Amino acid sequence: MTDSAIPNTLSTSTTLGEATLNALRRSLGTRARGFLLAVTLLLGLLAAAGLALDGPPGDRTVAKLSDAVQSLMSVIVPAFGILLVRDLKRASGIARLTPTLLAATLLAAVVGLFGFLVCVVALTVTTSTAQDPWRHVGTIAVGSVLVQVVAQLVGTGLGLLMRRPAIAFVATILLPLGLWFLLGAIDVLRPTQALTPYSSVRHLLSGQMDALNWVQWLAVLLIWGVSLNALGAARFRQKNHDGHPASALAEQSPSLSQ
Repeated sequence: MTDSAIPNTLSTSTTLGEATLNALRRSLGTRARGFLLAVTLLLGLLAAAGLALDGPPGDRTVAKLSDAVQSLMSVIVPAFGILLVRDLKRASGIARLTPTLLAATLLAAVVGLFGFLVCVVALTVTTSTAQDPWRHVGTIAVGSVLVQVVAQLVGTGLGLLMRRPAIAFVATILLPLGLWFLLGAIDVLRPTQALTPYSSVRHLLSGQMDALNWVQWLAVLLIWGVSLNALGAARFRQKNHDGHPASALAEQSPSLSQ
């Protein structure tokens, strides 16, 4: 995560839509970032092909394929968010945070959609002995996108809060999984595993989402997506304020809804 070809001056005179498009271009603006995206998509493709061709016929379902594909890709997806917010922290002048968060979310959604389509194609061209291999396909399609979006927001949040991108990336893996294992090891705290990303991923990619599971996913989004980025945005605003006390910080918002 040391690509340095991104300019250290970001334009702040564009509209929100234009700034978001610029951030999307930055997300793939270097050869290293393009290679990182290629590796991410290739992992998903290989996982789907491996399960479809060599996996047990009874496990060839859209849920099983999506679980493997989306889980693998979600490990790397946060790196894009970390790199995008690093661009802002290194930029001279005032940089808006909201377009970067929107661009990171859109990129994650595209990755999730790609992974789902790969699973659909893999299941279509192979033979399955499962009773209903396409069960919950609609929910899994939505869940595939949501899994990558939350993973990306964890990346942007930790990228804003941590100084070193490499450490932030490792934290996107160890922090959610470590907390899930820790809570599971203590009987009285085990129910709170539902508030970790790993738990919500299992529900979303299985397609078995009832009202309680959707509420749990919303809680995960608020804790790991909104709250992390709100804390990071507060730190980012403080950095801008310290460097440019006369600037109009109203352009920036810690809210993901703007």
